[in-house]
Amino acid sequence: MDFVLLGIGNVPSLQTPLFILLFMIYLVTMVGNILIVVLVVADWHLHTPMYFFLSNLSSLEICYSSTILPQLLVSFLTGDRTIAAQGCIVQFYFFASFVVTECYLLAVMSYDRYLAICQPLLYASLMTWKVSLQLAAVSWLVGLLISTVVISFISELKFCGPKAIDHFFCDFKPLLELACSDTSMLTLVTFFLSFLDLVFPFLFTLASYVCIIAAILRIPSSVGRQKAFSTCSSHLTVVNVFYGTLIIVYMLPRTPQLRQLNKVFSFSYTVLTPLVNPLIYSLRNREVREALRKALRKALVCTQNS
Repeated sequence: MDFVLLGIGNVPSLQTPLFILLFMIYLVTMVGNILIVVLVVADWHLHTPMYFFLSNLSSLEICYSSTILPQLLVSFLTGDRTIAAQGCIVQFYFFASFVVTECYLLAVMSYDRYLAICQPLLYASLMTWKVSLQLAAVSWLVGLLISTVVISFISELKFCGPKAIDHFFCDFKPLLELACSDTSMLTLVTFFLSFLDLVFPFLFTLASYVCIIAAILRIPSSVGRQKAFSTCSSHLTVVNVFYGTLIIVYMLPRTPQLRQLNKVFSFSYTVLTPLVNPLIYSLRNREVREALRKALRKALVCTQNS
């Protein structure tokens, strides 16, 4: 059967402005995150574990945005909001995979900053390139495995109507609302898995930053404190935005009165967070800004020579 995604706006006069707005957001998101990946690969000054994890985060945001926005843009352009049941489940699988991967990747990045600030003498020996690759690979693998378990249960559900999903993409709660078979086992499994895919990485990230802030406050000079905090302030901002909206979305009950508010927060962490991340890291990070200047100067020289 086909589902109908009710979307984020049912007013026909808003379809064109929403399409233009979302297209610009998607364009800036893709360009910004691709630019960060290219800078990290091209500039040897950025060949450190911290920027390796940043390039993984940007790659993740590229995939993350591409699971939701293209389908949403097409629906605004054509007016067709239907999506096949199999397509809906596939969209949720990749979306869930990338959300879990981001939770673990942010935890890994917080661990990297913990070692750099709290264990600076051991940092080089503990955070080697081999360890960095293993931590990044585990983050991606955990996301795929946990989502595979959830999807194996969702694919067994029977959907016999209604067909309307009161959301702009296929999310877990809206899908469960349409199921006419027993969902108690799936609810129990996802409750258990939520500790692995959300609570554990969140608590790990929180503990890392408690240790980091405590270590920064012990630095005697104000210049030293400012320099230490500047290395992790961008990541801390991203963590606050991502987990803040994510927790609100999944803790907020889906009552008829709160569904529109739920969509607003869902829009924030699925559409705006991938857009904001490259802006935060590029505007607040001196090394990324310097790498961007070098790349622009090289591009200008090549253009003039040609």
